[in-house]
Amino acid sequence: MSSNNKKSKQSLCHTLRYALALNGDFYENARNTQRNQRLALSIVILAAISHAIGSGVILLINRATVFVLLAGLLIDAIAIVAGYYFWTFTILKIGQWLKPIDPTYGDLLIPIGFAYAPQVLNFLTLIPLLGRPIELILALWSLLAVIVAVRQGLDITTRRATFICLVGWPLIQIAIGFVQVLEQQLVRWTS
Repeated sequence: MSSNNKKSKQSLCHTLRYALALNGDFYENARNTQRNQRLALSIVILAAISHAIGSGVILLINRATVFVLLAGLLIDAIAIVAGYYFWTFTILKIGQWLKPIDPTYGDLLIPIGFAYAPQVLNFLTLIPLLGRPIELILALWSLLAVIVAVRQGLDITTRRATFICLVGWPLIQIAIGFVQVLEQQLVRWTS
């Protein structure tokens, strides 16, 4: 393994650890650098892959066809990444409405991308009987991480950050639920 690969892997692990711990200083110091942009997007992509793996195994258990499996994986992964961009956009617009804020959309992508760190553990939803509770815990953990990221990134109170984040969060949860129902319908239609 090259030293750049090793440093990159250590940096990703370090970033995940601080993001999962909801470290406010970590989120506040997330600067708009090329390295942090890549790390934030890497975390979102890992979260999408983890979610897709969980959904893929469920589709396999339900004996989905190869087409449905591949379509489900693709839809699931795209939904997570699109949700990240949509939620960030929602947070920016509500933040601008409540108070003129300086950060740009791009400035918010990094801390909110880091806040997707709990979703990297989404593959744990495969544990029988615990899948749904684990999914809810991870969703709430991500919500708390986004609140910390927004509070630090926009330099606002926790109450305001919570309000801003709670407006978009249900929409994201509904969209994820819709994708899961769509995947189940695909399995039924092809059976």
